Amino acid sequence: MTQIAIIGFGEAGQIYAEDLARKATIRVWDKKLLGSQAASLRARAQQFNVGVAASLGDAIQGADLILSLVTAGNARDVAEQAAPLLVRGQHFLDFNSVSPATKQAAAEAVKHGKGSYLDVAVMAPVPPKRLATPLLLAGAHADLMAETLTSLDCSARAVSDSIGDVSAIKMCRSVMIKGLEALTTECLSAAQQYGVEDAVLASLHASFPSMGWDDQLPHYLISRVAEHGVRRAEEMGEVVKTLQDAGVDAMMSKAIRRVQAAMPAKMAERGILYSDLQPFVWQTSLNTLK
Repeated sequence: MTQIAIIGFGEAGQIYAEDLARKATIRVWDKKLLGSQAASLRARAQQFNVGVAASLGDAIQGADLILSLVTAGNARDVAEQAAPLLVRGQHFLDFNSVSPATKQAAAEAVKHGKGSYLDVAVMAPVPPKRLATPLLLAGAHADLMAETLTSLDCSARAVSDSIGDVSAIKMCRSVMIKGLEALTTECLSAAQQYGVEDAVLASLHASFPSMGWDDQLPHYLISRVAEHGVRRAEEMGEVVKTLQDAGVDAMMSKAIRRVQAAMPAKMAERGILYSDLQPFVWQTSLNTLK
């Protein structure tokens, strides 16, 4: 049975751990296992029937695949820490949403060790489709790893031999996806203050009738900012790097980063957890955060 180490036991890491455990032996590691969340994370791992490693090195030892599912700000550090621990035949799959340059630097670190590095782009939110979430792969072993992940019920496709190619796709896409979340948050925050939110949503629905502006879309888009804005702001920092490396000024992406960060910051100031806003209704949530 394939041995898989999952580094990062947050939302995505937990989904991959739970679902991959049906076909592989899983061990997880997260630095939060050393802190106040240790008990709850261990309980979740037990629920999923996956092992908990004592350290990064302990997680990597004996693994065939190492899946890095950490935050954008920690992605390169984890690759650099893992690099000297890897042995021949081990594959480090970097699932993190970072710039091509960050992936290339991480790959360079791994190259100095004995393992191999794969650039993986996660092309949609993980929770709805779970293992069926589309994955794009780049790197010298992309074809092999796409076949391996597909055998584990993932939806993986090899795109390129060049590290950074699939991350460029992901980063450019994020301008649109995270931008739509930020625009919706800003648009409806103002519309609510003027008491015209229903008219604005009706107009958006009339212009884009297939998107769901008259149904769940506004709730979903704003909830993503409330729940994941901190991580998304970090990712948008990587998007800014990506665009600037290509000679694009990234004015919009800089603004998106600020909007994504603002709502979680306001929640933290007021001691409000995302769970306190459940079930999430955008009108109620924005009123709470006035």
